[in-house]
Amino acid sequence: MTALVSFRNVSYRIGEREILRGINLDVEEGETVVLLGRSGSGKTTALRLVNGMVFPADGQVLVEGKPTPAWDPIRLKRRIGYVIQEAGLFPHFTVAANVGLVPRLEGKPPEAIALRARELLEQVGLPAEEFWSRHPRELSGGQRQRVGVARALAADPPLLLFDEPFGALDPVTRLGLERQFLGWRREFRKTSIFVTHDVREALLVGSRIGVLRNGSVQSLLTPQEFIHSPDPEIRTFLATLEWRPEE
Repeated sequence: MTALVSFRNVSYRIGEREILRGINLDVEEGETVVLLGRSGSGKTTALRLVNGMVFPADGQVLVEGKPTPAWDPIRLKRRIGYVIQEAGLFPHFTVAANVGLVPRLEGKPPEAIALRARELLEQVGLPAEEFWSRHPRELSGGQRQRVGVARALAADPPLLLFDEPFGALDPVTRLGLERQFLGWRREFRKTSIFVTHDVREALLVGSRIGVLRNGSVQSLLTPQEFIHSPDPEIRTFLATLEWRPEE
């Protein structure tokens, strides 16, 4: 397999504060690597390094074999679909305009943009005849997240970044979208980096799970390896699955 994203001894600092340190990680084509960690562990910063929002203090982040500073910043961002919590949709745009944003910036013909947007809305479970002209305020949280996924896929990028995309949803909607995510992954065959602090979500969606602690990747394991790991931090995460309220 070929690494679409590589971290090579990457560190990142804000002033004297070290956010990430000594990260080495390859994300292979077609897999979903989950970055799992507590609040403040550096998960979102790792995503920002991938799409060139920030750059390493030491080491290199490579996307498609090229260090991020060597990319044209606009070109890099358009090679990556980014899905965030609450979707980040433009409130004054319709669903159609939100989904077609990047292809429109790329100068694609309007007919091709409309066709692509209709196809994607159908694939994420939002029929165009019903949702095409709606605005984000007219959608539920789960529907907004589906639009966010469709927008991320619209320009057919090779890489998708998910920053706790389902974290603000109620548990039932969240589980439904997580299961849909697995279907989208199979259908679109995209490489993904998925950030979460929810171990159940990590086990469900990840091909491999990287545990971040104190700014470094402590382990990188398949879900099965993760479940059986004796590592204390991993056991602490797994213990959250076993908690039950007292009778």
